[in-house]
Amino acid sequence: MFHVVSGLIALYVIWRFVLPLPWQRPGKVVLAGVLLLVAEHHLVTRTFFGTMSSPEVPATVLLVLGWAFGTLILLAALLLLRDVLGWVTRPLSRRVSDTLFGSGGLRLVLAVTSAVLAGVGVWQAVRVPEVRTVEIELPGLPTALDGFTVVQLTDLHASRLLQRPWMEAVVARTNALSPDLTLVTGDLVDGTPEARADDVRPLAQLQARHGVFAIPGNHEYYAEYQGWMAAFERLGLRMLPNAHVVLPVGDSTLVVAGVTDPVAAQFGLPEPDIGAALAGVPETDAVILMSHRPVGADAYAQAGADLQLSGHTHGGQVLGLHLATQLANEGYVSGLYRVGAMQLYVSNGAGLWNGFPIRLGRPSEITRLVLRSMPVGE
Repeated sequence: MFHVVSGLIALYVIWRFVLPLPWQRPGKVVLAGVLLLVAEHHLVTRTFFGTMSSPEVPATVLLVLGWAFGTLILLAALLLLRDVLGWVTRPLSRRVSDTLFGSGGLRLVLAVTSAVLAGVGVWQAVRVPEVRTVEIELPGLPTALDGFTVVQLTDLHASRLLQRPWMEAVVARTNALSPDLTLVTGDLVDGTPEARADDVRPLAQLQARHGVFAIPGNHEYYAEYQGWMAAFERLGLRMLPNAHVVLPVGDSTLVVAGVTDPVAAQFGLPEPDIGAALAGVPETDAVILMSHRPVGADAYAQAGADLQLSGHTHGGQVLGLHLATQLANEGYVSGLYRVGAMQLYVSNGAGLWNGFPIRLGRPSEITRLVLRSMPVGE
């Protein structure tokens, strides 16, 4: 389905940008062919150079392909916006509509704008993320835990694009926060344990007073799930697939739980099970739930989670286009939400899938959460 959609996007750009160009037919055919190759480059790389999630090609190639694909997507979006504005204004004045939205000069401006924005977007996507601090009030959180700090890492996507030096920088920036707890909410890797062994090795250096815990995201299932779960444990990440741990914090306790990802069903592996994840948890204990996707938050709130931490959406990656991501994730895309009595935080993520390495207006982040106690009923 992805390849069909990207192909249709290329055809739209060919129809609305290439065909009107004042070029000879051979030039238009060549440009149209290039656009179709850019649109379907994922199909090429997965066929000859690895998989859809992890093409094993040099980082420079991935950057160039990402820039070209991003330019195509942004140009299609701008052309669509131009066409909509043209259609809306045409009944008022056809001459004005054609002058403002039908000129070849505007098409050139849109193409150059798309290329420049895609270049900025690639840079934004691969830079080391900044720290975003968020204070969250939790009803019933013991006063002894007021000020407890949790660092959330999500969507690291170690790959040929985001390699060991980038991961080392993320880990160093995380440890510099001296967190009480570090939680990694899925999509740590793209590729097999063998291919990414060196890139994920810095994760062994993650430190937090009360431990480092993690869950799988959908990308962990695409290449040797069981191998990755064992590899993460060896790196010192305690995995919580449909499980929980009770952490003693002074005279209080804090429950950290996790669920698996819904894509597990496609691989015959355990699907998310909130009942199993919270089995035996005292109702009086504050519960932090890790769920890679924000979907299902209503059920998790009803099950007793006080704070759900999710990623998966990458914040939508591009301002404006993020609305489509929001629709696909039950209205959740970035930031803090209240779901019943539960708080839900959806992080923009530290990294992203190498097949669309663009961020514009939706920056990457390392999330520092400061928990605040709040009497029940407020």
